[in-house]
Amino acid sequence: MNADPAFQEYKCCTLCPRRCRADRFSSHGFCGMGASLAAAKASLHMWEEPCISYKNGAGTVFFSGCNLHCRFCQNNIISNQLHGTLLSPDRLADVFLSLQDKGADNIELVTPTHFVPHIIYALDKVKHRLSIPVVYNSGGYELVDTINSLNGYVDIYLPDLKYFSPEISARYSAAPDYFRFASEAVMAMIRQVGNLQYNSSGGLLKGTVIRHLVLPSCRHDSISIMEWIAENTSPDSVLVSIMNQYTPFSFIGDDTPELKRRVTKMEYNSVVRRAAELGLNGFTQEKASASEQYVPDFDLSGL
Repeated sequence: MNADPAFQEYKCCTLCPRRCRADRFSSHGFCGMGASLAAAKASLHMWEEPCISYKNGAGTVFFSGCNLHCRFCQNNIISNQLHGTLLSPDRLADVFLSLQDKGADNIELVTPTHFVPHIIYALDKVKHRLSIPVVYNSGGYELVDTINSLNGYVDIYLPDLKYFSPEISARYSAAPDYFRFASEAVMAMIRQVGNLQYNSSGGLLKGTVIRHLVLPSCRHDSISIMEWIAENTSPDSVLVSIMNQYTPFSFIGDDTPELKRRVTKMEYNSVVRRAAELGLNGFTQEKASASEQYVPDFDLSGL
């Protein structure tokens, strides 16, 4: 591992709200990762929101590990099983340029929080050669200090806002403080990148898109999130993507039996209806999106 001072934050890691203080040079953090960068795929991805994958697809880099380890994660093989391959920060910079050369609409960093020092290093090397936006796609469980460190590097924030209830976030992600940190982080993201800006093709150039995945038996929690967004943001500054792709994978344990079914039409539509009543703008999904076929094949391609 490069001993560059840029990576010393891994020595006592406090990049996310876990603040696990692991020495990632000699062990692993809560995220499951050490101080070496690991990723599982870099490719053009057509299945993001229309303003993100609007022409040739987002240039996604899927990083290994995660600071949430949600019980139902559709990317379980990389977030919980830690599938991936090691690559140098210089190689990451080359990957960014390669995706741009392939026509990517943007560079999309997927689950990047625990590798922010590497990402800043790589962007410092190539940002002057990138003519497309950088998208930060995270689970939302962020520290404001980490978001502030990305000022000038990230153009578009694509955070999840997963849970409102501490009980639900504790049950599914062992993070009872999830909403407190995620809501503060979302507001920091909006302050940093400002109002929504588009190019002539309808592609997003700057701004924040808040994602929310509706979960089984959690529609009231989802509605609370919609109400918080309406109260604390404006349609000029955020889009809201209400996702209907929850899939009950076989790895979901018997201790969370409520997660072993799909979201009903009533559950999903009640959340969408409330968002419309509140005047929120953004995206919805068809029921067909709840399928394992939309899970990427993490074949290490592009790395």
